[in-house]
Amino acid sequence: MRRFPAARLKVRPLTAATTDTAEAHHGPQDRLSTLALGAIGVVFGDIGTSPLYALKESFVGHHPLAVDRAHIFGVLSLIFWTMMLIVTIKYVFVILRADNKGEGGSLALLALIMRKAGTRRWTPAIVTLGVLATALFYGDAIITPAISVLSAVEGLTVVQSSLTPLVLPITIAILIGLFAIQSRGTAAVGILFGPVMIFYFLVIGVMGITGIVANPEILGALNPYYALDFFLIDPKLAFLALGSVVLAVTGAEALYADMGHFGRKAIMVSWLYIAFPCLMLNYLGQSALLLSTPAAVENPFFMMAPEALRLPLVILATVATIIASQAVISGAFSVTQQAVQLGFLPRLKITHTSEKAAGQIYVPLVNWALLVMVIALALGFGSSGNLAAAYGIAVTGTMFITACMLGVLTIAVWKWPPVVAVLVTGTFLIIDALYFASNLTKVPDGGWFPLLVAAVVFTVLTTWQTGRRLVRERLHEGAMPIELFIQSAAHSLKRVPGTAVFLASRPDDIPPALLHNVKHNRVLHDRVVVLTVMTEQVPHLPDGNASDVLALGEGFYRVIVRHGFMDEVDLPAILSRLQGCGGPFTPMDTSYFLARQTLIASSRPGMAIWREKLFAWMVRNAMSAMEFFKLPTNRVVELGSQLEI
Repeated sequence: MRRFPAARLKVRPLTAATTDTAEAHHGPQDRLSTLALGAIGVVFGDIGTSPLYALKESFVGHHPLAVDRAHIFGVLSLIFWTMMLIVTIKYVFVILRADNKGEGGSLALLALIMRKAGTRRWTPAIVTLGVLATALFYGDAIITPAISVLSAVEGLTVVQSSLTPLVLPITIAILIGLFAIQSRGTAAVGILFGPVMIFYFLVIGVMGITGIVANPEILGALNPYYALDFFLIDPKLAFLALGSVVLAVTGAEALYADMGHFGRKAIMVSWLYIAFPCLMLNYLGQSALLLSTPAAVENPFFMMAPEALRLPLVILATVATIIASQAVISGAFSVTQQAVQLGFLPRLKITHTSEKAAGQIYVPLVNWALLVMVIALALGFGSSGNLAAAYGIAVTGTMFITACMLGVLTIAVWKWPPVVAVLVTGTFLIIDALYFASNLTKVPDGGWFPLLVAAVVFTVLTTWQTGRRLVRERLHEGAMPIELFIQSAAHSLKRVPGTAVFLASRPDDIPPALLHNVKHNRVLHDRVVVLTVMTEQVPHLPDGNASDVLALGEGFYRVIVRHGFMDEVDLPAILSRLQGCGGPFTPMDTSYFLARQTLIASSRPGMAIWREKLFAWMVRNAMSAMEFFKLPTNRVVELGSQLEI
């Protein structure tokens, strides 16, 4: 086959190379203290509101414990060492080092492993784990706002028991308001998050100190002996108690997921010097109260405060839970954007709510779906105590998967000595497995809910990923190599003025839209650009994109636009900066041709018929490529065809 002379030009923005740390996302003006303040307001909202329900549920949950010295010391010791081992050592000192160009989270970790280790025989298993962790996150994102706000508003019953009927209506009103303001963005409100949460942490810390002063012997519970003694006294109840104790570390995954916003150092400082000490002081104070007043177990967090200050404390706790919920909702938006760019979800409408902060986005479909599920959850379970049974499975499941992926990372990417890698990750796996197993006992009492949500989300993510692969394979079966097409069509068809840009999923084949245009219109433009958009396994590329240009001769060009999985793609803007592609792209002389396939489920090998129908439905309802790539509406031509999968 004769090949046309080709000239290749790589066009990359002339900017400084990005670094591998999250601090590179922030300018020099963002000092460590500023970032640490922001981290307190966003990252630690979820784990910071855990004292509202964690200790209480350990004693009055679905597996109640006797409120005596042995059990109080045992539970408190478990809480302290759980926070120390899981949050401080596992996440702060180890996992925060596993950043993908500064970004964290399950999908970012998956992309890092894929980029560094390449394709191996265990690649499908790692991809499955990463997708499963993402699916579990959505279950957590539904439960967190419901249980956090409910637990805070329930403080009204401590102030006055007659207010009990108002708890659910107030909770639902707060949740509706919270989700309703998402489209406006959180930049203005976010400025207040840090100071409010610091005030909240100081308040709960001071509350704890007053309890410790009244009963200082509680400090002895920090000795790990009491945790071990708890298992010796009653192994079964101690194992079941782990399912409630782990509520003290819900939100630990947020430290990793939000690393790209604030950086590892800021999160470490915030945790070690503010969040962790204040949280432990509060748990110590609650436990000290239970030693002297066992009846306070019904709500020890609010019972610690003097009666006159309980209503202000309810208000402060409610504000803190709103902030915690906001962080989870924003996290759901970010995870959705990553999933779309990495090919696990169809194109969705994503709106940027800030001109300065690229990470502040709004995804309408996710926002309203979360609101419906959160309200249904609050109404269905009715109280934070009932919701606690559903809480924990998604969190511990995600933690266990993260530990598995960390094991692969330490061996395949960081190249740790096998003995060290197995020892470290094995320890984390055993701890996480114990907590996950304990939470599995909650399945009949509500733990089925996050598992159901995760199963649905996992099915959607994997169906879209597999469906896209099948479509590419089917299109490739009947595709024509681009060189052969140029050879046969360049001189046999009439050329018309202007530039035609054809979007292609594979850079080496002629896109279906080009074949249909030739078949029906029997013309070629003077300049034909076959353009492929490829997502790299890094969150950001310099200026958001890099382009490879290959001149194929006869007015044909192949362009590959590369972008990070958290970058936005504005194709007209990218083309306007492109060099070596036969001159500038004049907006009124450039037309964009898109292919729109109507998918038909068939018995061909691929997916089950019901999954093929699900995939076809998602394709029909996906955001159009015209909107997603910001193409001018008056310059787009869509050509349709049918395709069996």
